[in-house]
Amino acid sequence: MEHVRRRVRASVDALEHLVGGLGTAVLALGTLLGAVVVAAACVGGVGLLLVPGLLQAVRSAADRERARLSRWGPPIPEPGPVPAGLRTALRDPVVRRELRWVATHGTVGFGAGLLALTLPIYAVQDITFPLWYRLVTPGPGAPGIWWWHIDGLGDALAVALLGVGWLVIAVASGPALARLQARPGRRLLPPPPGFDLSLRVAELTATRAAALDAHAVELRRIERSLHDGTQNRLVAVNVLLGAARRAVRRDPDRADEILERAQNAAEQALGELRTVVRGILPPVLGDRGLAGALAGLAAECAVPCRLSVDVDVRCAASVEATAYFVVAEALTNVVRHSGANGVEVVVRRERDRLLVTITDDGRGDADETRGSGLTGIRRRVEAYDGRMTLTSPPGGPTRMHVELPCGL
Repeated sequence: MEHVRRRVRASVDALEHLVGGLGTAVLALGTLLGAVVVAAACVGGVGLLLVPGLLQAVRSAADRERARLSRWGPPIPEPGPVPAGLRTALRDPVVRRELRWVATHGTVGFGAGLLALTLPIYAVQDITFPLWYRLVTPGPGAPGIWWWHIDGLGDALAVALLGVGWLVIAVASGPALARLQARPGRRLLPPPPGFDLSLRVAELTATRAAALDAHAVELRRIERSLHDGTQNRLVAVNVLLGAARRAVRRDPDRADEILERAQNAAEQALGELRTVVRGILPPVLGDRGLAGALAGLAAECAVPCRLSVDVDVRCAASVEATAYFVVAEALTNVVRHSGANGVEVVVRRERDRLLVTITDDGRGDADETRGSGLTGIRRRVEAYDGRMTLTSPPGGPTRMHVELPCGL
């Protein structure tokens, strides 16, 4: 049952990818047809004036595909504007690779997306056929099969059985079609080997700066917690022990009361110290793993929390700690700010990415600029070359989606 559920979920995700890919494939197909027209016009010399505009259209379509693929996997940096000058642009390796991508994605990608949409439509049409077959004129009338004579309910049920077959094919072939559709973009749209990676260098520089900022913020948080909490408790313990020592001979009953207060202060200091330690690297991650640690967070959440963790193998300790921090901070925000009646946390691994999604049914309108901890989450995620997407329209729901690289 679990295997079937995973297959269905993978097929739904693949269909979402394929629909998005079909949109960029339509752009690529239109650009390809435009390229054919421009090439034909170049025979008379007129088409040369249209080539710069065509290359701009190719770059625009390719950038949309880069953005789409970056949402579903490793990011693909945009190369910037098309080089000035016709000869320079045509000699540019990125432009040449984009032209190859247009030709491939406009044909193969368009066909894969169209097939992925057609199979579910056929499945729904055929499975529901017994409900409306009486509306079809007797004789040739099976949907999509004009030569199939429909004489009664038996034939209609046979068509429904065919629809189940279409559904099985759609579920089984969806992920493969999605990979086939994305392959040209993954191979041709990243910068070629040896190409100027200044954009990637700039991105890594910004990520490194964010990591340093996040580290500094974390150190300040730890220092503040130790100074304002644990240190004050220990000072109180020391003062109370001194008072108890002086009161031992003069007023033993008073000394016992002071010692009890000192013991309570010491217990509170230990509790606060454990909280600080858990904030640095929760020991529960090493003892129970990510699933067990998140189960503890969900159980302690003041808002009813539904948790789903589908991670087959352990990730790096830093990645699991980041995921734990994201969920802990997000649940804190839900309790404090959202007014939600329920929250759902879904954690799963897809190849080399750990995906964390937190959704609540609160009032929405979450804003990173209001000091709700969202900026800290984004900085910590980006420090590990991850991505965070926040969707929170007024009235809700609020959905936070985080992707963290975790290796193969």
